[in-house]
Amino acid sequence: MLPIEVNEPTLRRQIEDWNINNECLKAELDLIEELREKATIREAAVKRRACKRFNAKVQLRTFNEGDLVWRMRNDAIKDPTQGKLAPNWEGPFRIVENLKNGAYRLEMLDEKLISRTWNVSHLKFYFS
Repeated sequence: MLPIEVNEPTLRRQIEDWNINNECLKAELDLIEELREKATIREAAVKRRACKRFNAKVQLRTFNEGDLVWRMRNDAIKDPTQGKLAPNWEGPFRIVENLKNGAYRLEMLDEKLISRTWNVSHLKFYFS
């Protein structure tokens, strides 16, 4: 026994019949599956609420063929002499093809095709 248990009554000292204690533990084990199911349902509800709240702020953007767009500049492409005032967007570019998965093929205005595809998150409308 710990010295603190001498003066303070603890559960270990209060249990007189270990058989009753074992039966109570078995009953708790029977209820644990129900508690886990409730926790799983609660977790799914919390995730669904978080997803709904996040998706409420998402604005879908789609472009049609022939639309003019800006594309986001990579840090590697920026001119280091301009420093932090270098433009973040470049363009305009024309949408040539919509690949239906959020990716687009672009071409310059002189009809020179850009070699790689661009995701919709890196494009925005060009208003002239």
